[in-house]
Amino acid sequence: MWDKLEQINKRYEELVNQMGSPEIAADHKQVTKLAQEKASLDNIVGLYQDYKVTAKLIEETRTMQSDKLDAEMLSMVKEELHQLEEKQNRLQEELKVALIPKDPNDERDSIMEIRAGAGGDEASIFAAELFRMYSRYAQLKRWNVEIISTSESIGGGIKEIVLEISGKGVFSRLKYERGVHRVQRVPVTESSGRIHTSTATVAVLPEAEEVDLSIDPSDLRVDIFHSGGAGGQNVNKVATAVRLTHFPTGMVVICQDERSQLRNRQKAMAVLRSRLLDMERTKQEQEMSSLRRSQVGTGERSEKIRTYNFPQDRLSDHRIGLTLHNLPRIMEGELDPLIDALSTEEQAKQLQEQME
Repeated sequence: MWDKLEQINKRYEELVNQMGSPEIAADHKQVTKLAQEKASLDNIVGLYQDYKVTAKLIEETRTMQSDKLDAEMLSMVKEELHQLEEKQNRLQEELKVALIPKDPNDERDSIMEIRAGAGGDEASIFAAELFRMYSRYAQLKRWNVEIISTSESIGGGIKEIVLEISGKGVFSRLKYERGVHRVQRVPVTESSGRIHTSTATVAVLPEAEEVDLSIDPSDLRVDIFHSGGAGGQNVNKVATAVRLTHFPTGMVVICQDERSQLRNRQKAMAVLRSRLLDMERTKQEQEMSSLRRSQVGTGERSEKIRTYNFPQDRLSDHRIGLTLHNLPRIMEGELDPLIDALSTEEQAKQLQEQME
């Protein structure tokens, strides 16, 4: 553990020196990459430095006990030593947690895709409610939400919506939301009062940057067309909607929510890069069975992760066997207790694996 911490500390010093180099300072992409790596080490290096200072103070305080001290001073030294040793133990436990391999995508912004699943109109309504829930959660976290594309259904529902969510630690929180969400309740349109089960799928992708992967322009077809909408003076006058088709994978991305063709193209490219990066991530994780064992759920879109049971005012997360009540507050975006529990469970599994 201590050898590893020394290596991290050495790497941190190297990063600081590299970022101060005039050659690297002139390369914006390289500076960004190094700054991200340095930021990922800030916490653990800070803890390690604090631990070393505390260890030195403990050594000095123990030496003081051998001096000829009166009873009052000796009691004060012993009390200070006790407090320092408690701090040292706490820092050691925090360092163990900090050494758990971090998801390199945790600090990234995210692309979230919500799609209605089985259940017809009720599934579309549920998808719209999930969109509102995550929008409210983002608002509480002071994140920014931008709609990239949306496909609405009759009755106020959503067939599909793609969002860009940006802010501090977005992916680290929202990554636990990947999978199938199931709702059980009596639909408004149900006259006999029967409980229906519907589903919606949520995909959360870390937003990829240009430095992560390059897309060959010859692999893309870009189509420009008129945006659809509910009408109005600005609809269909200027072709601003963008459709990207990626030939190697067959992926199609459409963005038409911006009035600017350039902004629509930029957003569509962001979604395409994120999907390609996620495809590569999934491939790598499938080759690393130990990593997949340590995760709370695989994040696969086909995995049923959660049930929202409205008649019983109950939310059940099937990955960790957690049950919460007060669904109205949860649907208003109060997701932290749920996400905290998922994060703690994953951390515990990773710590256990480290000790095996």
